[in-house]
Amino acid sequence: MTPGIAAAAGEDAASPFSGTDLCAEAGWRLRAGGRRPVFDDDVWCFGDVDGLAVQLSEGDVRMDFTAICDPRWRLVAKEYLLARMLPGHELVAGLPHAYRISLALRSCKRRLAELTGWLNWLTASGASSLSQVSQQHCDRYLHHRRARRDRDGTELGSVDESVARLAAAVVIELALYGELFTANAYAPGFRPWDGRSSARVAGMRAPEGNKTPVVLQPMLAASLYLAGTIGPRVAALGEHVRRHRTPAGGHRAGAADIAEVIGRHRRHGEPLEAAPPHLVRARIARGWDPDDPLGVSLAALARQAGAGRITPGHLPALRPPITQAISEVGTEKPWGRDAGAVPRADSGESVPWTLPVHERDVRDLTGFAGTACLLVVATLTGMRESELMELRSGCRRPPAAGDPFARHRLAGTLIKGQPLGGTEEEWVVIEQVDQTVALAEQLSGRAEPDAPVFGRFSFPVRYPWFRAWVNGPGGHRLGLAPIPGDTVTLRMLRRTLARELAYRPGGLLAAKIHLKHVSAATTEGYASRPGGAQAKLLAEIGEHEAERNLQLVLTEFRNYQDGVMPAGPGARELTEFFSSVDGDLADHAGTAPNVLASDQQVLNLLGKRAGGLHLGLANYCWFTDPSRALCLKLAGTPGAGKPLIGMCDSACCPQATHHPRHRAAWAKTAEDHAVFLGQIGRTRKAEHARLNAELERAHRVLDAIDAAAGHNHEETR
Repeated sequence: MTPGIAAAAGEDAASPFSGTDLCAEAGWRLRAGGRRPVFDDDVWCFGDVDGLAVQLSEGDVRMDFTAICDPRWRLVAKEYLLARMLPGHELVAGLPHAYRISLALRSCKRRLAELTGWLNWLTASGASSLSQVSQQHCDRYLHHRRARRDRDGTELGSVDESVARLAAAVVIELALYGELFTANAYAPGFRPWDGRSSARVAGMRAPEGNKTPVVLQPMLAASLYLAGTIGPRVAALGEHVRRHRTPAGGHRAGAADIAEVIGRHRRHGEPLEAAPPHLVRARIARGWDPDDPLGVSLAALARQAGAGRITPGHLPALRPPITQAISEVGTEKPWGRDAGAVPRADSGESVPWTLPVHERDVRDLTGFAGTACLLVVATLTGMRESELMELRSGCRRPPAAGDPFARHRLAGTLIKGQPLGGTEEEWVVIEQVDQTVALAEQLSGRAEPDAPVFGRFSFPVRYPWFRAWVNGPGGHRLGLAPIPGDTVTLRMLRRTLARELAYRPGGLLAAKIHLKHVSAATTEGYASRPGGAQAKLLAEIGEHEAERNLQLVLTEFRNYQDGVMPAGPGARELTEFFSSVDGDLADHAGTAPNVLASDQQVLNLLGKRAGGLHLGLANYCWFTDPSRALCLKLAGTPGAGKPLIGMCDSACCPQATHHPRHRAAWAKTAEDHAVFLGQIGRTRKAEHARLNAELERAHRVLDAIDAAAGHNHEETR
């Protein structure tokens, strides 16, 4: 039965999808003994599908249609969801407006939740058929959906634009699949919001740029410190706690046994184990006498006596010796009493890596260290949330022994845009990331092979929790800089990595990581699998690099207009180019005297030169003619497509320029050479001559930069 015939057959007609085995149709394998969801089921559960992504929870793979009040509209919802999940089905593929890309299970679940809200809202509004839906219904529902409410229905504010966009998308897409629906559909020809996209309907604005660099430095510094300095100690302490927290047995300790334990504490001057705060609060709530030793862990005393617990009837007799012991040796938290010293992150002063803590605190520290590992890996690789969740024990691929050019690799799974179960993928990473993943495996405490390293996590929960600890007493004691309260997402971290690689040299990542190593390792990852996850990150880097070059060229052109000239061997050529651009703008102004040139017009004229700009540590390289590039001549590769910026001798290359922003680098070079000259002996004449020549060259460059900027400043006064 075709969709058109089914729709014409009336609301009681059976769906053409009735009896469809959804997993078989999608080509998904089931685990042995797993249950297959069928189209006619009121609940589709895909929990038994083999190879589900780690990020998918039980709720993500369970589609419950019973929440839709009108039974006819449950059928509509099933047909709509099947069409989004299986766009290649013969009845769906023929629809002219159907989407051709399969929707992931989590996205289907979100669509169903929004669709349930829309259909139930129609029911509450008195609509008995989808054919009655008008544009007024759509506008009213979207207005209703934009409001954020509590459980009692009280309006608290507005939802995010993305939520409104999804609500609008569901309303719109029911029109695209109307021919498919058996029981009910919109009126023929009705298109909500006249066919506008859901993004336009929701009023979504273009992003205002990536603000993560504001918090990147302190966040990354804290994460590296925890992962490198504190993390291994946390992992060792956690393992020690797990090993020594094995129950001692079910029998109860007698009064004599406990008295012997208390006596040992008094003889050795060892504090009794303090009871956790939550246990003290529970004792008070149960009505314990304030004179009782509330702050002592009775379970610890029983465990040290080789028993499971203390007989309650023995407490009156034990109260005096416990009270006496408290007055002599006191109480202390059990773990980390003899913590080793580590250098503070700010001053390098030695401090214990932890103060004494309870077992619950050890679990918290393990969580903080695990989040630090997550942040390091995410920030330095650009991996997505789903890819981080797919990393499993044994994913590290160490470099071959004796190969100085070998790279560390992580074996994982690419999830986004891939079939269910994902596609095997490898990430080329730097050594810090490899070590961090090894630490995360220890912190996870999972002994089974192939266990997830990070598991399923909620970054919006873990990151504020981590930031609160860094900004609190624990982070302050270790000298960690406070992390600002800005919102941070893993997507923002990925974009930040792209920006910092594109804007090198310099940048915030370079403050803590040798950026050239990050760049080299990541670039090898791009070449490892064309079209893979890292190649997509490379595309983002390329976009940021092009934007960076345009802005730098525009800045130097504005400097030229203000009389601040470039210096260096390529200064004359660059100045002539800027002069020609200035002339083109003047001609434009002559044809339209009342119109000023916009930045976009200037960028259009500067675009070609910006494409050849490469950043050196102390110069700009205008790579317009490979045959003139000094670095390529020295390397014997005159036909290369890019300069060898690490071999750049900008004082001699005809395509290099120096600008006021480079003065600090040259001044530091001159200062260092002067120090070296003062330290070497007079007998080392060859070294003396070499350093003198380098110092003179640095001073010549500095004088040229000052002359180009200062002289022209005087002319413009």
